[in-house]
Amino acid sequence: QVQLVESGGGLVQAGGSLRLSCAASGRTFSSVVMGWFRQAPGKEREFVGRITSTLLGRVYADSVKGRFTITRDNNKNTVYLQMNSLKPEDTAVYYCNTYPPRNDYWGQGTQVTVSS
Repeated sequence: QVQLVESGGGLVQAGGSLRLSCAASGRTFSSVVMGWFRQAPGKEREFVGRITSTLLGRVYADSVKGRFTITRDNNKNTVYLQMNSLKPEDTAVYYCNTYPPRNDYWGQGTQVTVSS
């Protein structure tokens, strides 16, 4: 059974940083494009960014470009999201998934709250 477990969220002040992790189990994701997504209260889940298996291709949403960085460790089957210069509008539950996402892979996500 495939599991994606996100961690690393928390409460941070505007301008602060957080590093999220996504640990995958149940299969190897090293050859798969992985993505980060987020869902703010009352809003649809949205794309944050994605990374190819070779680390050479990274794409970010305009709203996070220049502030967020996605990396991955294929040996650990883990994907990371480094978030810097956080803003209150970054407050959301953050999820990882393949890209494009699979409905059966969504995990519980990790809550990120940015106070002003």
